[in-house]
Amino acid sequence: MRTNLIASASLSVPVLALLLGSCAATPPATAAPVSSAATSTDPRAAGVQRMFAEALRSQNAHVLLSALCAAAPKRLSGSEGAAHAVAWAESAMRAAGLEHVRLEPVRVPRWERGEVERLEILGPGADTLAVRALGGSVATPPGGIEAEVVRVTSFEELAARAAEARGHFVFFDRPMDATLPDPFDAYRGAVNQRGRGAVEAAQVGAVGALVRSMTLALDDHPHTGALRYEDGVARLPAAALSTLAADRLAGRIAAGAPVRLRLELACRTLPDVDSFNVVGEVLGREIPEQIVLLGGHLDAWDVGDGAHDDGAGCAQVLEAARLLLALDLRPRRTVRVCLFMNEENGLRGGTAYRDTHRDELARHVLSLESDRGGFAPRGFATDAPPGLYEELAGAARLLAPWGAATLRVGGGGSDIGPLREHGVPLAEYLPDPARYFDFHHAETDVIAAVHPRELSLGAAAIAAFAWCAADAR
Repeated sequence: MRTNLIASASLSVPVLALLLGSCAATPPATAAPVSSAATSTDPRAAGVQRMFAEALRSQNAHVLLSALCAAAPKRLSGSEGAAHAVAWAESAMRAAGLEHVRLEPVRVPRWERGEVERLEILGPGADTLAVRALGGSVATPPGGIEAEVVRVTSFEELAARAAEARGHFVFFDRPMDATLPDPFDAYRGAVNQRGRGAVEAAQVGAVGALVRSMTLALDDHPHTGALRYEDGVARLPAAALSTLAADRLAGRIAAGAPVRLRLELACRTLPDVDSFNVVGEVLGREIPEQIVLLGGHLDAWDVGDGAHDDGAGCAQVLEAARLLLALDLRPRRTVRVCLFMNEENGLRGGTAYRDTHRDELARHVLSLESDRGGFAPRGFATDAPPGLYEELAGAARLLAPWGAATLRVGGGGSDIGPLREHGVPLAEYLPDPARYFDFHHAETDVIAAVHPRELSLGAAAIAAFAWCAADAR
């Protein structure tokens, strides 16, 4: 039987009654925010207040993020920048006073973009379009590939026009749906074009795949991201166009005359190399063998600084641990921080953590990931079972004065996802999502795009949420 907040460390009825009033049989969709006056009767409110005060006073989360972006702005797995990031993270954990700081080995892929990325419209009205190779793409032959282009908005349309697409570039041009309330839902509705487009194009005999960038912003900054190839299917070169470039190309195609392109990419895949997850702990004062895990991913794409994705998450979970130590708020259980390697193009850090810690996963009472940028906090999501959900709802209500009291059903994260199959409850930090995809995987994801106060508010919210989970009776 699992050892968690519902088992040997189960919550007493009086404590739950104090925090929650009454427990629903199943988790509600959200926990409604309450006033600061309502939270003042909770004995944990003073500790939470201290966390926010220290985080906002020091803005240390932004100090950490600035240092990471300066030390390793380009830190794709297997790169020199990733090695610098590992060294920075280990040093930062030790400086913050974390215990049992160590490097845990991960074997990671190594892909390099190369110095040539060029897409041109040939012939009358020639034009050069802003483009980025998709992560993992093969290169074109030297001098590039020339072919006409077919525009589609779905895989079904491509299948219906398979004969027309043979020998052509396929341009996947289904935008993210700007009418949806949550941009992450819009992203999920479009990103299969990036992830699987090259495979679908190859299956109809195309020569290359192009995709509209996964962003709601209209600009000339292409957004990269990983693609997936399949064994037995030809590997086509694939690239993302900026949204303005995509609109220009779509306009030329809509005019009716054939449009001929030349694509040249110099990317390459090299043999796998050794890297590391970086791990440190705030040891629990009473039951240190039980663990609340906080994570972000240390790797980032080789464009921009990786400030929001996911330098912000790394800085926030590090700062959360520092706050517990600096304010002498060491909880009953251990709070462990893991900065994962290789989230962007392989998820090997997450699977390596699962495998390395397999024998103690039954003692993980909660795992929380921050990988949605450094924007103002709104709350959390979790797949925790009802009893633990209600405990976390009580913790979320303490965050109402800072706008972070939402708790919704769901959540998780890419790196902590492999823990789900072992019964570990997962949670996810939810900042305001409106601007995230303006920066995601693009050269615009730089430290100047992260507001120090918003980042600090998120770090304090994560610290408070983790503290309540790790300190619960």
